[in-house]
Amino acid sequence: MNSLLLIAILLVLSSVGYAFGQRRARVVSGGHPSTLHSRPQYYGLYVALWCGIPSLLLMAAWLIIEPHVAEWLLVSNLPADAQQLSPDRLSLLVNDIENLASGNIVSREVDPVLQAAADGYKAVRQIGNAAMAAAAISLAVLGLAFARRRIAPSLRARNLVERTVSVLMILASTIAILTTIGIVLSLAFEAWRFFARVPITEFLFGLSWSPQTALREDQVGSSGAFGAVPLFAGTLMITFIAMCVAVPIGLFSAIYMSEYASPKIRATVKPMLEILAGVPTVVYGFFAALTVAPFIRNSGEAIGLDVSSESALAAGAVMGIMIIPFVSSLSDDVMNAVPRSLRDGAYALGATRSETIKQVVFPAALPGIVGSVLLAMSRAIGETMIVVMAAGLAANLTANPLEAVTTVTVQIVTLLVGDQEFDSAKTLAAFALGLLLFAVTLALNVVALHVVRRYREKYD
Repeated sequence: MNSLLLIAILLVLSSVGYAFGQRRARVVSGGHPSTLHSRPQYYGLYVALWCGIPSLLLMAAWLIIEPHVAEWLLVSNLPADAQQLSPDRLSLLVNDIENLASGNIVSREVDPVLQAAADGYKAVRQIGNAAMAAAAISLAVLGLAFARRRIAPSLRARNLVERTVSVLMILASTIAILTTIGIVLSLAFEAWRFFARVPITEFLFGLSWSPQTALREDQVGSSGAFGAVPLFAGTLMITFIAMCVAVPIGLFSAIYMSEYASPKIRATVKPMLEILAGVPTVVYGFFAALTVAPFIRNSGEAIGLDVSSESALAAGAVMGIMIIPFVSSLSDDVMNAVPRSLRDGAYALGATRSETIKQVVFPAALPGIVGSVLLAMSRAIGETMIVVMAAGLAANLTANPLEAVTTVTVQIVTLLVGDQEFDSAKTLAAFALGLLLFAVTLALNVVALHVVRRYREKYD
């Protein structure tokens, strides 16, 4: 049975359990809900949780364990000569069998032995899926019956439901924290392997980036240059250009919509402005490569400037247009959240509207505005498609925005594709770049939190 279909069935059973729980609570109360410890809805939620949570946990554990069991059975049923293969070749054989069982392309000729193994593996997976469905549905029904039988006027259903929801929220928070820790540790581990081959001083302060290395030991090739300064210089340049476009336009738009525009105009303009955030980045990339970059090049040549066909200015300008909604929408919401009493007090003291905005509204909304600018900056730092299509892949160390540059994220993508071995210095450099980018973003967050905390204490 399909996993999504099984989840839908379990949700339906939980809904049925909710209805049964409410009905049972009304029955045991004798028609007087005031005799119950909790409202009937909590008894319904109590039954629904007992019906859904254990079965979903069983399903999650089954989906994690069952593929490993099926693969172990597959390997144990292979011929003796196949089981004696090296781990890499055996892994490739198992991968081909699994692809054949699922109808995908295999990397070898399909013989009767391979087909028989695929048929056996497919049968085991089908039996496992059927057993999972039967076990999950049976557990859901048993949980429904157990919880329904426990319903009584003295049952503290509300307390139990709230405690369960609190545990679920704690688990969700823990998963998010552990995911972050896992990402950082994986980056740190691979970056440590990279720094064991390339000195960290060369990586942090080197002025040349050319990560081409030989594919084989007997091959004549470059030893590579891994100075990351050109990458971060290009990233900062494009981000700076984007923020120069997005911050003034976004803030002025937010001030107009919050303080000057009528409710009708604001209801029309704000959704139109937010449409920019929903445009795919590849569309912005095409716009930058086919429209903005040629326009900048032709305009520069008209006044005697040497402009590259791919430039940081083109990528930064289009990226700035893309992140305008991040600044304008959030800043508008923050300004509207400033208490009306602050504005009225300024007007009572004789301040004009512009003076009120400059000296009262803007300072009071500054923490939220800093947050919106930081969000837009993070979005600009992490953008890849626009840079690839409009700024190029050349790691040039330059302060001229009319030349081609590249960014850290673009190089991470470039390093992780191709025929290079995964444990080579070229590939491991992507993890070092990711770790350094993470550290830079963390530093920006710390600075922004310091600014927010300082002004929040002043204006709260």
